Amino acid sequence: MAANTAVVDIHTHMYPPSYVALLASRTAIPLVRSFPQAPDPRLILLRAEAEALDDALGDPAAKPPGRPLTSHYTSLDQKIRFMDAHRIRVSVLSLANPWLDFLDAAQSGAVGESVNRDFDDMCARHPGRLFFFGTLPLTAPLDTVHESVKQLTRLKYCRGVILGTSGLGKGLDDPDLLPIFEAVAAAPLPVFLHPHYGLPNDVWGPRAGEYGHVLPLALGFPMETTIAVTRMYLAGVFDKLRDLRMILAHSGGTLPFLAGRIESCILHDGQLVREAKVGRGRRTVWDVLKEQVYLDAVVYSEVGLRAAIDASGADRLMFGTDHPFFPPLTTDQQGGWESVSMNADAVAEAVGEGSAEAKAIMGSNAVRILGLQDRS
Repeated sequence: MAANTAVVDIHTHMYPPSYVALLASRTAIPLVRSFPQAPDPRLILLRAEAEALDDALGDPAAKPPGRPLTSHYTSLDQKIRFMDAHRIRVSVLSLANPWLDFLDAAQSGAVGESVNRDFDDMCARHPGRLFFFGTLPLTAPLDTVHESVKQLTRLKYCRGVILGTSGLGKGLDDPDLLPIFEAVAAAPLPVFLHPHYGLPNDVWGPRAGEYGHVLPLALGFPMETTIAVTRMYLAGVFDKLRDLRMILAHSGGTLPFLAGRIESCILHDGQLVREAKVGRGRRTVWDVLKEQVYLDAVVYSEVGLRAAIDASGADRLMFGTDHPFFPPLTTDQQGGWESVSMNADAVAEAVGEGSAEAKAIMGSNAVRILGLQDRS
């Protein structure tokens, strides 16, 4: 990355120690487990991993499921070392999946308050370098969720909320989410939308196990985001809440590429025409992308980044690393990560290294959009 560019990373995750302890105390997925055959605890999120979990607990020779929960996921000092190694001036931290969606209503409010305070306290240790997106206890009663939104507005370093694509389990077009979106928009706090579990395993076919995690990560996560936002659009959520702002992870999934096809399908759908949902003055998907949506620049290629710029605008893109996911496969993870340089190189190749647009995408857009100044 160019040394003279003030780089801001808006897509970077952490699991606070209290959250890890909660997952470690659980007996059902999602959970954290240690195995004698693995050097690090494992984060196990997917129900599909239940059988492998049982095998690994019963057989020390069996491969444990999940992903290694290294210090990159949990250590603030490690986060700062990573930032320094990649010349990142500011990071906007966020909890990664499964957020608070697995908690029951009686528990999620208190856990959410604790996690958000943990993040604010971490940011206070490095003022001006760290901010965060808070997490909401969606399973709690509506008044508890509203109180959580108010709490986030009072926390010094909070700059938005992170939300998974499943919402309350019924998708983001669920009418029960409208009051929550309304409260977040009024705060005002932007929503950082992040895919949750990918698509169902049977989508990938009988030989999917031969291809590692490529299919669900490369295709499933982006399509999950695309589906969630398209459902919101079709349900009229963006029209009902014109002040709602969303930052879409992974450059909006496939929305920049498929927006035209979505528009064509809407215009040629007899049911929508009969129900008068298609008519003069309708805001298109393109309008929403340019007016209410921001995209991160986690797309790993010049071609993908150009599509994101064309869809939403270079003034609405913000750099991200997705740290600590996609680490080097070597044992030494303290140096440069190829996953980070791929995203930075894509920006330079798409708009020209050192250009005004590159500086905006790499940092100044985020400062402007998210208000990344230390409010002393």
